[in-house]
Amino acid sequence: MSDYLVKSIDKTKNLRLLTITAKGVVQEAQKRHDTWSTSSAVLGRTLVGALLLAGAELTDKEELTVRLLGNGPVGPTVATAKSDLTVKGYVKNPHIALPPKKNGHIDVKKGVGQGMLEVTKDLGLKKPYTGEVPIVSGEIAEDFAYYLTKSEQIPSAVGLSIFVNPNNSIGEAGGFMLQALPGASDGLIDKTIKRIKALPALSSSFLDGMTPEDLARKILGTDCKLLEKDNVAFKCDCSKEKYADILETLRIDQLENMINQDHGAELTCNFCNNQYHYTEDELKDILAKKKSDKEY
Repeated sequence: MSDYLVKSIDKTKNLRLLTITAKGVVQEAQKRHDTWSTSSAVLGRTLVGALLLAGAELTDKEELTVRLLGNGPVGPTVATAKSDLTVKGYVKNPHIALPPKKNGHIDVKKGVGQGMLEVTKDLGLKKPYTGEVPIVSGEIAEDFAYYLTKSEQIPSAVGLSIFVNPNNSIGEAGGFMLQALPGASDGLIDKTIKRIKALPALSSSFLDGMTPEDLARKILGTDCKLLEKDNVAFKCDCSKEKYADILETLRIDQLENMINQDHGAELTCNFCNNQYHYTEDELKDILAKKKSDKEY
């Protein structure tokens, strides 16, 4: 398991923690979208945050979509995670590399800008539920914590870290999500937050070989209980068949123009950059099916 998520609980059973390492997930996204440093950090943190949310809240065949709708140069960022802990995502502007901050860190806040954080959950009900909060930080981890505290009334602390190498490859990626359960006392929460604030930078710790299990013990104490360990992965569920269904929703005259003028069509998936080419004959089959379904 190179990329995985660990769920744990403290000895009092009043604090729940999810810790994750996801270098492969973010590296796959970086390669597919050719993201530069600032865009990589924004997309990476959003992907890891979405996986932590999915691990905390989703059950069988459910999914959620995080939309980071900032007005910064990176533009809107979208990540969709499923209950099987797979995730996909993209940024509007992948080629953003802002000057680093004085401490040398990537200026994620400036890349994100101001706006809203939206989380839409598809729980298999008739209508998906969407919660939204203002972007209060732009560092993304704090914005996830604010969303959980304000929109879901779950006092939370979140840490997200993406280390981008000079050649734009991903050196490390990971993070944590701490949630206070109803029985958690203020003293217990304060003690745990002090532990978190005393931690060295997550990126350097992951680069030094820290595992999610190690991070869990650092935050909750060595007497915490590790409950589950699950793989996480970047995975897109797009396919040529799915995009054919989308083409079938176009108007008849639009399909006819693709056949007679363009002599084919090529569609690109926003989430993974896979491209799907349709020949004239394939478009004619889609058009015939559309006409047949319409007559029926």
